[in-house]
Amino acid sequence: MSTWEATGVGSHPGEDHLEAIRVVFGEVPGLPYLPELPARGVGADLVGRTAALLIDLPVEVQPSGWRLSDRPGRDHQRAVDHLRRDLDGLEEVAHDYEGPLKLQVCGPWTLAGSIELKFGDKMLSDAGAVRDLTASLAQGVADHCAEVRRRLPGVTEIVLQLDEPALPGVLAGTVPTASGFGRLAAVEEWRVEESLRSFERPVVHCCAPGVPYALLRRAGVRAVSVDAALLRRRDDDALGELFEAGTTLFMGVVPGTDIRLPDPGVVAKPALELWRRLGFAPDRLSGQVVLTPACGLAGASPRYARAALAAVRKAAQVLRDDPREG
Repeated sequence: MSTWEATGVGSHPGEDHLEAIRVVFGEVPGLPYLPELPARGVGADLVGRTAALLIDLPVEVQPSGWRLSDRPGRDHQRAVDHLRRDLDGLEEVAHDYEGPLKLQVCGPWTLAGSIELKFGDKMLSDAGAVRDLTASLAQGVADHCAEVRRRLPGVTEIVLQLDEPALPGVLAGTVPTASGFGRLAAVEEWRVEESLRSFERPVVHCCAPGVPYALLRRAGVRAVSVDAALLRRRDDDALGELFEAGTTLFMGVVPGTDIRLPDPGVVAKPALELWRRLGFAPDRLSGQVVLTPACGLAGASPRYARAALAAVRKAAQVLRDDPREG
């Protein structure tokens, strides 16, 4: 059971990292996070930002995208510089913060489907390369978390989120080859389970259809983060098993791009309806469902990004105070 109520997925619009951090800590103080600003360009994107954490696996940008390289170059350094600047900003804004903090990185399978080998296809095409990548990422993430703890001694726990939008495609064998003319072979579920255990009970975020709930439950993840608009009745049994196992659901209930936001009761409705459908006791709802935007907010206006976080926080209060409503 979590004591969190609401948070964001990760990305924010614009290039002002200090303002984004202030917005996060102001609007979702129960589980704030280090926001990502992909509008800053190369190295601030999901793949490049995470690649900056890899140990002994330098990358560079080629016309086709990110690729392993012999030594760290300009692109790698740019990603490292963005991350260091963000950590400096986090320390400045949240130096006296006490409580949990969420950090997001690209998960190993989406990363393996995005980075190319030096002379060949994507890393995903080579099981040995994926193992090396997972080990490198796990160590790099552990070092990253340790640095955040040094900078913010009041942080009581770090909640690690692995962004895995490509995971359904990895399991289904629909990830395109580097050439784009073929598809990479489907990966066995046990390999994915094994890789996720390399990380300390992560939250796995997947805003694509076909989230593998049973696999994630078996892997022992702490929470699964999904877009509520993609939930289907056929997912109910798997979600019920997830909740029975004590896993938390991060439920995306407002769009990631600008709309006119409804009142908190309407925002909370998908969570209330799911819980009622599954037949669980109402008083368990706020302990196992955390409300978020449907995905990252990089495509939103700054004003909407702030409003979306405020909306999920207010809707989470409905789940806590009146779980039978809706």
